[in-house]
Amino acid sequence: MPASVLYFFIIHGVLTFPDGSLTGHCTGSTAMAEAQKKQAVLRAEPAAEKTVNSRFCKVTINGRRELDVPAGKSLLTALRDEKILVPTVCRGRGICGVCKVKVLHGGGAILPTETPLLTKEEQRCNIRLSCQITVQNDIAVEIPEPVLSVREYDTVCTEIEELTYDMKRFRFELKNPPSMKFVAGQFVQLLCPRYKESSEAVYRAYSIASNPNDNGYIDLIIRKAPRGICTTWCFDYLKTGRSVRLSGPYGDFHLSDTDAPIICIAGGSGMAPFVSMLNAMRDIRSKRQVSYFFGGNTVRDLCLQEQMKIFESVLPGFMFIPVVARPAENERWSGQTGLVTEAVQRQFKDLSRHEGYLCGGPGMIDASIKVLKGLGMPDEKIYYDRFA
Repeated sequence: MPASVLYFFIIHGVLTFPDGSLTGHCTGSTAMAEAQKKQAVLRAEPAAEKTVNSRFCKVTINGRRELDVPAGKSLLTALRDEKILVPTVCRGRGICGVCKVKVLHGGGAILPTETPLLTKEEQRCNIRLSCQITVQNDIAVEIPEPVLSVREYDTVCTEIEELTYDMKRFRFELKNPPSMKFVAGQFVQLLCPRYKESSEAVYRAYSIASNPNDNGYIDLIIRKAPRGICTTWCFDYLKTGRSVRLSGPYGDFHLSDTDAPIICIAGGSGMAPFVSMLNAMRDIRSKRQVSYFFGGNTVRDLCLQEQMKIFESVLPGFMFIPVVARPAENERWSGQTGLVTEAVQRQFKDLSRHEGYLCGGPGMIDASIKVLKGLGMPDEKIYYDRFA
């Protein structure tokens, strides 16, 4: 999941807080890319967790709810302990930049670990990373209303489908509550329990791959990461019939309500949000033009090609373009080759009237943004879900 850019509580590409203040666009490609490079060097850690003289501090949320929190806790931990599920992709290490709140007073000075992931406008508006704030005094914060409505869901894993050698689709039937209302493009966080290879329970973010109109279950497409705590558990330990806890929905990565033609670019498990979006488009019989470029290193990295053919048959404006970077000698491949961004450049010369939707790793996202802008696509028309 995703995870990703400033992809939660954004309205029309702008992060909106209860007082109406705004952060930057979710597109801020160049500045955000540089910020993430700097942040990777800083390698921030969660705010120190220690009790200070057993004191308690008051945390006021949106002027109407008060929490008594032990001094010394990180604000992110304090909020999540009270089931205020501010999302985090990096487990509070200050790397993903997702856990933003607006501090009205009591948060102290902005830390050097925060500034690379905060725009100048966000800093001016006192937007902070909640994982980097240690609660030492009474503090007042504003949290976007959609985050306050995020819930935890008890589910049961009912299906596991192998998509490639390193990707699977998992279906989770919702039990309590029995349904989730979400928008195609949003994500959930999955709670990975403690197990033999992990001494602590951790949350990981994954984009929803299921149809928003079938809200009794959640599909997730997960790619196994080397030494990944959650992906190892999902691939090697999770079996059908197992209870799993999810929280969500999060995010505002979704299709705009326009008729502009669309360029989608993804690779690997970045397929997930686009499957959800295409299902939603099919249900409303959309005629919107969509060119979906999906990249893989080899042919065996491609997935769901048959499902994409079905979408092409029912969506008159949809075209799926799989691209293989380096087909193996024993692989028969007559489709496009090279980088997925090169395929976009071969197909289009002017994207000034298009919108771009991207999902994948930082390198692919940054390269795609550069190509789309080079072909004339306005920066504010590029939306992305960047994996952490």
